[in-house]
Order: sequence, then structure tokens, then C-alpha cells
Amino acid sequence: MRIAVCDDCMEDALLLKGFLGGHEARVYSDTDRLLADIENKKIRYDLYLLDIYMEGPVNGIELAKKIYAQQEEAVICFISTSNDFYREAYDLYAIQYLLKPVREEAVKRLLDKVSRSHARNRERKLTFQSRGQTGSISYGKILYISSREHTLSISCTDGTVQECKGRLNELAMQIDGDVFMRCHQSFLVNMYHVDSMSGSDLIVAGQRIPVSRRYYAEVKRRYQEILFEEVD
Repeated sequence: MRIAVCDDCMEDALLLKGFLGGHEARVYSDTDRLLADIENKKIRYDLYLLDIYMEGPVNGIELAKKIYAQQEEAVICFISTSNDFYREAYDLYAIQYLLKPVREEAVKRLLDKVSRSHARNRERKLTFQSRGQTGSISYGKILYISSREHTLSISCTDGTVQECKGRLNELAMQIDGDVFMRCHQSFLVNMYHVDSMSGSDLIVAGQRIPVSRRYYAEVKRRYQEILFEEVD
């Protein structure tokens, strides 16, 4: 994996880099350099480890927002001396929130978690039939699937929508229930793309997806489980 470490405390940054083993890691001591590489050089990392408390106008939370604007599927872990920004990290769908001093075993668990997620998104695909042709879309690119009058609409992270014939009940039995969950009679949602849960709705890429009473408890459990499965 390619990993970016952004922390203005070089001692902490180098300690963290030392925990990353054989992974390709680059340390940034300020947010401007990292943003310049992302915005101007189009460099992309598989994982961003961002210190929340950094000197200057841009803290770790604001930096994450800027990274997401350039790399929609960025995987971000926040590093902090306190849990004051836990809620903001939660809302930003951070994969993890680690407290300083960071322990090596916590970093190893994080790397394992990210590696499994990357492998799942690379290898697993949804296969469909459309106009006599067979197509496929990787799980990681699918936001949600909706159904209307036996037509399935697959909404993707790049803004495209692929339509095909089928029944949502049958599709729900074929795909991974840990990734995609039935939240309504007309919707299957990729739980790894849920930004937040607001009342009886899931927010996915700015869209409100209804959660019916029948599925609410299980969907909420899985949503919370995914957000911070290994909070340290």
C-alpha cells in the first residue's frame, strides 16, 4: 500500500512510519505539501494517516475534507491526543480514530483492515445482464441498487447508473450481505459508502435512502459496526 502520514510533530510521524513495515510511506510535516501533491501532481494514496491538531489554518478535519474533494474514495485514519473530534471523524466516515501515543498493534490491525477492504473491492464484482450483454461492476464502485417494476438501477461512485432487468429479492440472495444490506423493499445499499444515518434515512453520496421499520435495527447495527469496528 501507498500511505501518507501527515503530522507536524516529526517525532510522532517517524514513529508511526516505523510501524508501517514494508509499506511505501511518505511523511508530510504540513498540510500544504500534501494538498499540493494531491491537487497538482495527482498523487493518490491508499491510506491517509492525519494528525488532527496541526499548526496553521487547516487542521486534520479540514484537510480530510479537501482530500475527499479530490479523491472521493480516500481511506482516512485520524490521529489525535484526545477524542474531541470523534464526532467529526464519525461524520466524515473515517476508517479509524487512533489516540496518541499510537500503539504498534493498533496500526497493524488498521493495515489489516484496509488491506482486506481493498482486496474485497478489487476482487468482488456484481455481474448483470443488460440488452443481451453480460457486464460487471466491482463492489467498491456501487453506491446502492434500486428497483422499480422489475428494473434494477445500479448507482455508481462515478455518477453513472446502470440499468438491467431483475428482481431485488433475487439479487439480495446472491451478493455479500456484509457489504450490501436491504434497507427497504426497493433498495439495497453498499454499507461501506454510507456517509451518515439520519433518522430513518441513510445518506449515500448526498442521496437520502429510506430505511423501513422492518430493516431498521439490523441496518443501524451494521452501520455502527462498520464505522468503528476497532476504535482505539
